Amino acid sequence: MSEYLPMIINLLSGAGGGFAAGKLLKNFSLGNGLNALVGILGGGLGGKVLGMLGIGGGEAIDEVAGAATSGLDLTSILSSVAGGGVGGGVLMTVIGFIKKAMGKS
Repeated sequence: MSEYLPMIINLLSGAGGGFAAGKLLKNFSLGNGLNALVGILGGGLGGKVLGMLGIGGGEAIDEVAGAATSGLDLTSILSSVAGGGVGGGVLMTVIGFIKKAMGKS
């Protein structure tokens, strides 16, 4: 279960990031449900990108540090929250911008 915890945190943070971006940027909002759904997708992508960069996900940090932890340290959790929240907010904003641009054409 602990190997899935960073991904779950990414997805939940992504939903929060997408929802928050929709509330802050009302012109690009897709509606509460779609904001959260797009945020979940962005949170998953944001977490994967950070994991590839060796910043998030816990495993890369543990390998570099030589630690035998299971990815539940504070750094791993905070990087999952940050990656998911930012990824969700960014993806929601981009999709909202595209939707608005297509609507004006």
